[in-house]
Amino acid sequence: MKKLNILVLGSGGREHTFCWKLAQSKSTNQIFAAPGNAGTARLANNLDIGINDFDALKKAVIENNIDLVLVGPEAPLVNGVHDYFLADIQLKNIPVIGPQKFGATLEGSKEFAKAFMSRHNIPTAQYGSFTPGNIEEGYAFLDQMTAPYVLKADGLAGGKGVLIINDLDIAKKELSNMLLDQKFGKASSKVVIEEFLSGIELSCFVLTDGTNYITFPMAKDYKRIGEGDTGLNTGGMGAVSPVPFADEKFCKAIQETIVKPTINGLKKDKIPYVGFVFIGLIRVGDAPYVIEYNVRMGDPETQVVLPRIKNDLAEMLYYTAIGKLDQVELIIDDKTATTVVAVSGGYPEAYEKEKIIKGLPSSTDSSIFHAGTIIKQGEILTNGGRVLAVTSLADDCKKALLKSYELLNKINFEGMYFRKDIGFDL
Repeated sequence: MKKLNILVLGSGGREHTFCWKLAQSKSTNQIFAAPGNAGTARLANNLDIGINDFDALKKAVIENNIDLVLVGPEAPLVNGVHDYFLADIQLKNIPVIGPQKFGATLEGSKEFAKAFMSRHNIPTAQYGSFTPGNIEEGYAFLDQMTAPYVLKADGLAGGKGVLIINDLDIAKKELSNMLLDQKFGKASSKVVIEEFLSGIELSCFVLTDGTNYITFPMAKDYKRIGEGDTGLNTGGMGAVSPVPFADEKFCKAIQETIVKPTINGLKKDKIPYVGFVFIGLIRVGDAPYVIEYNVRMGDPETQVVLPRIKNDLAEMLYYTAIGKLDQVELIIDDKTATTVVAVSGGYPEAYEKEKIIKGLPSSTDSSIFHAGTIIKQGEILTNGGRVLAVTSLADDCKKALLKSYELLNKINFEGMYFRKDIGFDL
């Protein structure tokens, strides 16, 4: 295969990790990131293009002789970036890693995902789906359930559209807020109510060319802002891979009851799908259940999954694009990877940007993956809620975390916060 010019779409920690891994690849010629961040700027040519500006993307792809596009976040996939390429005479032969709009509905609509699981007998929580027109049925559905009550906005709500409520009256009030007062905007014009599953969560990542697939190492992320998994949900405060409780028997159950039926279900339903499937899982007793599907890699899980994969990522993506993923044998590092995310003060609520980041080392045994960062007048500044993540590899979780925390303690910006208990429950 020839060396590839690859465009990575997105600007977060996941995209910096993609660029970092692609930069190590013998099969990479040039890397471009749109729009990228201060971290990708060291590895790639950052292009000042919004992730949903498809016309500007087209221009950049043609001008820079891009051979392959790797889509990081979900929004452009749900908005049909892959379909845009297929429909354009100049772009249709440039492979896009990420599903077409139909496949992206697995993340774009909770109801679509639940119906898919139901059709293909994939274990998940019992559910009902409601709109403003049948809100009374929604109230009745809540009446016959036991607390806690789980309410999910059907559409994309930036990871914030899920409410878990212990009180029935409050649950009914919140259902009304979501459906009638559009608490999450258009995303909650339909709401899925589902039974609460109690257990420990983990993430499974699958790369598929539409027929063949590879399952990446499992990871566990930590969503809550506060230590001991308390406080508000965030995009993710840290992650660990491998997951100690996901033993061989449990991983086999995930393959047989969830991964295979998911890939076979896509084929049966004639849903074309090239790219990543993220399966959010929960272990209930000894059985895995699906909480949700995402149609891309997770963030911050990518920061612990990719460092454990020894394969050439550009080559793997090329084989995915040509439908020959069965020719790739995954090689996984036995070491444990941990990542800890540093966030802006106030996140996930209001926070300030453009704080100077100090203490970033020029070389380190760990990896610093940028998320919400920007370069201005030669200085690296904060530019988002989740600012950066420090990933370390070691023989066990404790040693890896120690390395991450040692490095984080040398980095600082005004209001910087990170959880000091990642991996506490393992």
